Formats: sequence, structure tokens, C-alpha cells
Amino acid sequence: MKNTVSIFLLLLAFSSSAQQKQNFDLATFTIPNDWKKISSTADATGFAITNNQKGTYCQVGIYKSMNSMGNAQLDFETDWQDLIAKPYKVGAKPETGLSTSLDGWETKSGVAPYDFNGVQSMATLVTMSGYGKRMSIVILTNSQDYQTDVKRVLESVDLKKPAVEGSTFSSKPQSPVQPLPSTSLSTTGFAFTTTNFDDGWVASQQEDWVQVTKGNTRVLVHYPNKNADAYNSVLMDGLRNAWNILVAPKYSTASNFEFKPISGWQSIEFAEADAVEKATGKTIHVVLFKMDYSNGNGKYLEFITPDKMSFEQEFGAYHETSYGWEKMENLAGYNKFAVAPSDLKGKWTNDFSGALQYVNAYTGADAGMATHASNENFEFGPGDAYKWDLGVASGNVGNIKFQSVKSNGQYSMSGNWQVTFSDIEGKPRTFGAFFSCVKGAQILWLDNKAFAKVE
Repeated sequence: MKNTVSIFLLLLAFSSSAQQKQNFDLATFTIPNDWKKISSTADATGFAITNNQKGTYCQVGIYKSMNSMGNAQLDFETDWQDLIAKPYKVGAKPETGLSTSLDGWETKSGVAPYDFNGVQSMATLVTMSGYGKRMSIVILTNSQDYQTDVKRVLESVDLKKPAVEGSTFSSKPQSPVQPLPSTSLSTTGFAFTTTNFDDGWVASQQEDWVQVTKGNTRVLVHYPNKNADAYNSVLMDGLRNAWNILVAPKYSTASNFEFKPISGWQSIEFAEADAVEKATGKTIHVVLFKMDYSNGNGKYLEFITPDKMSFEQEFGAYHETSYGWEKMENLAGYNKFAVAPSDLKGKWTNDFSGALQYVNAYTGADAGMATHASNENFEFGPGDAYKWDLGVASGNVGNIKFQSVKSNGQYSMSGNWQVTFSDIEGKPRTFGAFFSCVKGAQILWLDNKAFAKVE
């Protein structure tokens, strides 16, 4: 495999070809005649060849152009995680080739071996960055037999300069690219792990947080953490505890510490320092921030910038008031990912319960208790079938009334952010839909109501 890795890393000179070319997004390219198309969507087009006698295969996927993350290296690293490492369970770090530049496009590539059903295979990523865009090619194979074919494909690729797009600054997410179905590999998990927002921020799902990036700024939206989120009556002590759990382990040294919480009806937790990242060895400026909302829904956000000045230029300087933090706190809402129909399969449930204790205003005596509990379920079955039910119990203790309703029918999706049901309480209904992440799981949101999957 070592020789194959080296060969693939050399195939980066993109030139014109006399053969008839195909077109996809910004790319024109040539595919050998004996290869078959395995997929063609708005996100990607894929081609493959197999040899059943030898048990070998090779697959090439060409993905639609996306907004650049700010530089070619970050583009490559992002697409490696989203298009190779996660969907195909490639744990090895890629062996990277030399960067090349041609006609305003900078190309980076990497290769890593991985095991599939006991057979050594290889994954290659070629990412081309330029004009504010990036476009990637993924090659999967378990044999060196297809080197010549792959060489011809890569040499045939020609990218056109993208049209200049007007700037938009809404927070409407764009559908991210999803990996192609493999001719030989099966993937697990959810289809979308990246979201490109119209204001330039890009969110990607990670093991312990959602990473949101724009240019040279990174924001880690930390998942709920029992130890870090534990209530502490002393605000400063709680902030230091969260720093030690969420922030400190990622850095080798730190200086210029400042812990500056602000007490109030909705307190502000704010700490910052200059630190050296263990992963990169770079000195950066890091800020830990949390808005302690009265309903308990605050999230720890970790802001990472090259220096303190960069942070303040993007988010503003620290100020001793409990308001005016919207630009920072809004980043917590970027834990948002698109929904594919395949993600919905199975049963999703929402449970709610609450109670209200009444007291006599004159005597202070117990005046009774009112309770409310509900359970709502969506079950997505084969094809486009679904079942829905809602049960409610409410009223004063001793006189609780029970109600229930249910329906079934067909559902459909308009893009990846809406689900339409043919019958909910006697009429069709369309719900806004997206996923948010917690550690080890996804939460389905339908019209801002959270549903957890029943395993």
C-alpha cells in the first residue's frame, strides 16, 4: 500500500484532455468507459468499477463546491473529517502530498489505509481551494489495479472560476454535502455532520462539541457536561471548575488569566487566557463564555482566536454588564444540522411533566396541586409511512383527566429542513425540522419541540 499511497499523491497536475468530458458543478472531467455511475445528486456524483472474481473495487466521488473555510489546509482537514474519517471510519491520519497551485486553485491531498472486513483498503482525498470555494474528490479502493484509471480521471479534471455571489447575512442553514453510497462499504450514523450558514459560519459535529468556524476564528459549542454544568452557589468557583474540565486539558501552558464573571438575574461567565494548543503547538487566545439563562438552557462556548485583538474585533471587548452579549451567545444556536429521510427511521419521543402547587394567600395552607404530563411519539416506518400519537394527563390531583389522539399516513420532505405529514389531528401539517447534537446522540427538533430516539 505504501507505493500506492506515493503514486496517488503525485497525481495532482490537472490538465485538459482530448476525450469527451462530463460536467458537475464547477468541474469537467473524464471517466473511463467501463466505469458505471453509482450516484448522481445535487451534492455529488459517483462512479465505480468492480471485479467480482478478484473481489476488488474502486470508487471516485466528485463533490459539489462549498464555501471555503478560509484557507486550503482547513478546507482539506474539514473535508477529510466529513467525507472520509467519519463516514468510512478511517482512524489513521492521512499521509499528505505537496500542495500545488494552478489557475488560482490550491490543491491539497492525503491518503490513509483502513481495514474493511479484514481487507486493507485505501481512502484518498483531493481538495481544491480557490476563489472563496472548495471542491473535493474522494477515491476509495482495495487494489492497485486501478492506478491508471484514477490517474486519467485526476489528470482530466478542470475547474472553472466560480461566479461571484452576493453576500448574505441571515442565519438560514444551507444543506451540507453528504457522502456518496459506497459500492463496497456501508456507513452508519446521520447523513449530515456539517452545516454552512449564510453568514459565513460553518458548523461541524465533533465528539465532545460542535465546532463553528469562520476565517481564523473557532467556537466550540460544548455539549452538556454533568461535572462542568454542576450548580455552584459561588459564581467564580463554578467558572473555574468549568474551565478546568472543558478548556484546560487542550492546552499545554497558559498565561494572562482573567476570570471575570458578572452576577445578575442571568449571570455571565467569562474567562480568558493566552494558551498554547497541544494539538498544534500554536499560541492562541481562548475565551470561555456562558449566559446563565433563568431556564437553565445556557451552554458553555469556547472561543479560539489568534490573539486577544482578533477576538475583540469580532465579538467586542469585555464589559461589566449582563446585556450586550448577543453576538457571542447567538453562536450556541449553530448546533443545527439538516435532516435526511434515512435519519428519521425508527421511533422518536417527547415526554413532558410539570406541577403547580397552590397555597392559600391568607393562611398559607395547602390549596391543592395541579399537574400536567404528556407523551408524544413519531414512528417512521418502511417507505414514507409514519404513525403519530399524543397522550395528555392534566388537572388537579384527585381529578386528573386523560386524553389521547393518534393518526398515521405518509410523510414527505421539502429539502432537508421541513417534514410534511399527511394527517396530524385531521389535517396535513408541515414542521420545521433539524438535528442538534449531544454527546453520543442526536436530538430531533420538530417545530422547536425536542424528540429523542427510542432505541
